[in-house]
Amino acid sequence: MDSYSDISILLDLAKDENDENAFAEAARDIDGLEKGVDRLELARMLSGPDDARNAILTIHPGAGGTESQDWAEMLFRMYARFCEIAGFSVSVMDLQSGDEAGIKSATLEVQGKNSFGYLKAEAGVHRLVRISPFDANKRRHTSFASVFVYPEIDNEIEIEVNPADLRIDTYRASGAGGQHVNKTSSAVRITHLPTNIVVQCQNERSQFQNKANAMKILKARLYQKKLEEENKKLKQMEKNKKEIAWGSQIRSYVFHPYTMVKDHRTGVETSNIQQVMDGGLDDFIKEYLLQYS
Repeated sequence: MDSYSDISILLDLAKDENDENAFAEAARDIDGLEKGVDRLELARMLSGPDDARNAILTIHPGAGGTESQDWAEMLFRMYARFCEIAGFSVSVMDLQSGDEAGIKSATLEVQGKNSFGYLKAEAGVHRLVRISPFDANKRRHTSFASVFVYPEIDNEIEIEVNPADLRIDTYRASGAGGQHVNKTSSAVRITHLPTNIVVQCQNERSQFQNKANAMKILKARLYQKKLEEENKKLKQMEKNKKEIAWGSQIRSYVFHPYTMVKDHRTGVETSNIQQVMDGGLDDFIKEYLLQYS
């Protein structure tokens, strides 16, 4: 039951019979209806040429070793939970485990209508402040991780890649993955020489599949680079507006001495940090789309 008329009927029945269970059911349905309306409103904001596409999302820790690598893994979990809630499917294209904890890098393929439109709001530097679980003296640490989001390119868009412009290296995968993955040169690294863009994949057992995934990531990044070059003049004209760049700090997550998540672009903040880390990003994304779409 999710329509306004159905809920109205249920409320009338609840009033007539003074049924608390029916009131509770109506309240749940109203909440579900409101969330559905919010998602429809969000979808209307996604009018960009690539918003409806699937997304490729990468996470890289900043300087700081284990601290930042652990933060990158926390973000990895946060985005996986957000995608689950949003009904998107997630495939791990590449995952480099940290030396002691966390991850050195991760690349996710997110499939679902408007997944790029939603996740583009997350591109930038994410800052964490907390008491370090890796510090015996329980001192407060600040960690950074970068998130990049690209629209996945389908066969309808032609991105020409000259094989002569590629350097392809194979190597043995690192980290967990089983005997086959670790003992054969199935991992693939592709360098696009004209742009010096480097992509890699090691999660599949097959070198062929890893190469195919790496090419998918490369084409997405080349497409993004092309869009950025085409929009360079427009960005220069709009330089007085607040710049949203890949390298800018977009959001802070404070676990100590208080709890707060604040988006520095939009001003949206919440003290319910656990809800955010469990994938509750809708308020941040909605406000970003309202201000920048």
